[in-house]
Amino acid sequence: MGIQSVITRVVTAADGRFAPGHLGELTQLVPFEMVDEALAQTRTVQSRVRDLPSRVVVCLLLAGCLFPELGYPRVWARLTASLSGLPAAVPTAGALAQARRRVGAAPLQFLFGRLRGPAAVPRGRGTRWHGLLVCAIDGTILTVPDSPANLTRFTKGGGLHGGTGYPQVRLLALVACGTRTIIDAVFGPPPAGRPPTPPACCAACGRA
Repeated sequence: MGIQSVITRVVTAADGRFAPGHLGELTQLVPFEMVDEALAQTRTVQSRVRDLPSRVVVCLLLAGCLFPELGYPRVWARLTASLSGLPAAVPTAGALAQARRRVGAAPLQFLFGRLRGPAAVPRGRGTRWHGLLVCAIDGTILTVPDSPANLTRFTKGGGLHGGTGYPQVRLLALVACGTRTIIDAVFGPPPAGRPPTPPACCAACGRA
């Protein structure tokens, strides 16, 4: 009778939000069916089979929001960290950037339209006031790529040393205070001169 042996492999993985497979929780909020619908409605489904199909690129962009300090190659590594033993593409930074441009912003705008709004949760303290939804209006200034298209609408900010190197865009969001979910958001050019401090006031909103 032969002797059977089992060889095990010990893998040291990160914990917390960097844990392998953690990004799979995105599919609980944005399931694949919703991503496919967004791609179909915006006509951004890939025309041929690629190593980076459009559905995967959308998930990569969503995951990038969880890891703003990482470049797309490292975000891709987080997405594929749990695929041990399975073949996975190893795209370059240039390939990921090209895939992002190919898909564009339209599918993400579609998903935002589907997901925005106050979460359907039981009424709790601070959620409503006299039957009205309690909301906050807040804003911030973001930098965008220094491209000719962005410069046609957005300008570079001023400063003591000649201004910023990138165009700036102002983001205003309406947030439900009780659930901290975004009801709506708009982008536009920042005000002339030094941007004022965004308001952080709460107000009653009649939206159900």
